[in-house]
Amino acid sequence: MTKKYFGTDGIRGKVNSRHINGDMFFKFGLASGTYFKSQKKKKQIAIIAKDTRLSGYSLEPALVSGLASAGMHVYTLGPLPTNGLAMLTKAMKANMGIMITASHNPYYDNGLKLFGPDGLKLSDKIEKKIEKLIDKKIEINLSKPRELGRVKRLESANKDYINILKMNFPKDFNLRGLRIVIDCANGAGYKAGPELLKSLGAKVFAIGIKPDGLNINKTCGSTFPNKIKIAVKKYKAHIGISLDGDADRIIMCDEKGQVIDGDQIIAALAIRWKNKKMLKGGVIGTLMSNYGLEKFFKLQKIRFLRSNVGDRYVKEKMQKYNFNFGGEQSGHIILGKFATTGDGLLVALEVLFSIRKGKKASSFFNTFKKVPQILNNIEVKDKSIINNTKVKNTIKKVKKIMNGQGRILVRKSGTESKIRVMGESENRKLLEKCINLITKTIK
Repeated sequence: MTKKYFGTDGIRGKVNSRHINGDMFFKFGLASGTYFKSQKKKKQIAIIAKDTRLSGYSLEPALVSGLASAGMHVYTLGPLPTNGLAMLTKAMKANMGIMITASHNPYYDNGLKLFGPDGLKLSDKIEKKIEKLIDKKIEINLSKPRELGRVKRLESANKDYINILKMNFPKDFNLRGLRIVIDCANGAGYKAGPELLKSLGAKVFAIGIKPDGLNINKTCGSTFPNKIKIAVKKYKAHIGISLDGDADRIIMCDEKGQVIDGDQIIAALAIRWKNKKMLKGGVIGTLMSNYGLEKFFKLQKIRFLRSNVGDRYVKEKMQKYNFNFGGEQSGHIILGKFATTGDGLLVALEVLFSIRKGKKASSFFNTFKKVPQILNNIEVKDKSIINNTKVKNTIKKVKKIMNGQGRILVRKSGTESKIRVMGESENRKLLEKCINLITKTIK
């Protein structure tokens, strides 16, 4: 059974169309509140955070209304990184946490990410149960007047999140003497990111910290790493950190201006964790992880498994195999020893802790040679075009042409109206030919 509202990472889409509007957010709040209230926990608490999109001001009140109508007591936290919400959901012993965000998408999209009391994203099974409640008549789930929830604003969320992050490191850990560039994508991390690094003594050059509701992810952040590359050189920084709109992704840059993607960060930290005997089981990547990473881990005798794309699926596989490390090339990295979901700032701290004794970022990263990879994101009106006979036949043809010299992955985006065509091969010309064939057929 496919899901009606939820995708690979919550609910996402264009604002004021289909599922992303005040009416639907009231229903989402009512349905999720009803589901978690049915778990018969003594306190009925939901906490809500958001990124900096203009639409958050219209969608949040509708969501709050739905939750309170279901009898949930609601705390609103304001702009806060996604993992900050996950951490506080656990710390506050709340029934649930809801992040209003469309992550790395443009300002005109928005959505929801839902977390359970354990700080984990909801399973497909629970999402389907909530979907059934969404489609029921509203009157069925409304609370009696005396049982309505109360709503309160919590102003200390960013400070509380920063304190939780710092508790994972020794008390004497500091960043004095380090020059750090951080690009907060004009998103949810625009307060917590610079404040965290400054509190540890770093000289911080912060960009992407002036959100206006419309500039989130706009030519900045982890999907536009050229920004930190330029800034690192300009400010002669030791390292650059680039977050996405809800700060659960990280792309980095070394002191030479070399951009470091998620796979390179995963490789460097996994080796460190193995050497420090912190790595448990191995590493979970995804179908998009570079084949060079897989080969590298094989040489290092680190077990490596792939999951479907999406950090929720990475986490599920980590739990299944009892691994404590996993992540995606895009920069969603889950440090299972410390967190339940991807956290750009936590990963940044772990990297900074690793190089604190004068080690250069360039010598810490670039631990493996990537296999050339091309990714084409094709905008489509209907993602079911992937099942078109012509498209299927072209993919079969391409796999024959490749003849074992690489791999091709064609999949629907779980968050946007796009088909993603990814290929890897040491033979660059062959790779370009194959990717272009599929791209032309889809277009």
